[in-house]
Amino acid sequence: MTRAEERAGLAFAALCAANGAFVPAVAKLTTDRADALFVAAATTFFAGATALVVLAARCELALLVHPRIGPRLLAVGALGTGAAFWFFFQGARRATAIETVLCLQIEPAYALAAAWVVLGERPTARRLGAIALLLVGIALALGFGGAFAPAGVWLLLATPLCWQLSHLIVVRALRGVPPAVLTGARYAYGAVVLGLAWALGGATIGLAPGGSLPALLPALVVQGVVLSYVGTIMWYGAIARLDLARTTAIVVPSIPLLSLVATFVLLGERPTLPQSVGVVLTAIGVLGFVTAPHAIATRARVPTWTAPLAALRARRRR
Repeated sequence: MTRAEERAGLAFAALCAANGAFVPAVAKLTTDRADALFVAAATTFFAGATALVVLAARCELALLVHPRIGPRLLAVGALGTGAAFWFFFQGARRATAIETVLCLQIEPAYALAAAWVVLGERPTARRLGAIALLLVGIALALGFGGAFAPAGVWLLLATPLCWQLSHLIVVRALRGVPPAVLTGARYAYGAVVLGLAWALGGATIGLAPGGSLPALLPALVVQGVVLSYVGTIMWYGAIARLDLARTTAIVVPSIPLLSLVATFVLLGERPTLPQSVGVVLTAIGVLGFVTAPHAIATRARVPTWTAPLAALRARRRR
């Protein structure tokens, strides 16, 4: 790796963290102004449209409907974006932006459990300790055991579970598929799923009193194109130049801390002392998780049949 590539990778990682910090605050802003399902569908529509343009420019649109991987890409989009965005935006409407930030930090716990049960990767003691610290931070900040957690919190806690289920499909059945195609499938198929759900649910926009659709559209475009699609592309831009562990260690723990600044700037929300301590504990827990030694594989990975597809594409480009 050249120094220029490393600097570019660090820049992508920093931009990805900054981009992700605004996701909870903007989600709260948009769902307070319109129906949550409409916001989810519109956001994904703009992200999906952008993804289709990019795939068309790369001559990769046909891969979305390839008979061997198309159904699996549909499942990734339905879970990773369709179901996840439904939970996320419904939850964001019912919770504060700070609660939204905290709930999403539970994803490493789901990742550890899924890798252990499905992939046979036994976690190290350090990762188990990091997850314990993370869960303590979330519980402290959300007041579990004391104040009753609102419905929005449970919806938000379900969001990362959908992401992890979609990741398992990729790992088990779509290894070798180009990242741009996976990203495009997530948003294009996710837009179809959420669009159908919105239409079947009555196609309600549900604007807040005094609100207008033209005034809301710019926020939805930014949420879909910049915070969703471009954020994903910046992530892939970072891991293409830095190793995955280093990128994750930079991006993931930074987001909850930066999100506190974003929520204050956009919404004026101030964290309570337990929330502040909880955010710090979750950030330390996530950092400990992503910098711990890799999990120990207890069984061999199933060979993937998509690798020859990627190899064929590589030969055609030469």
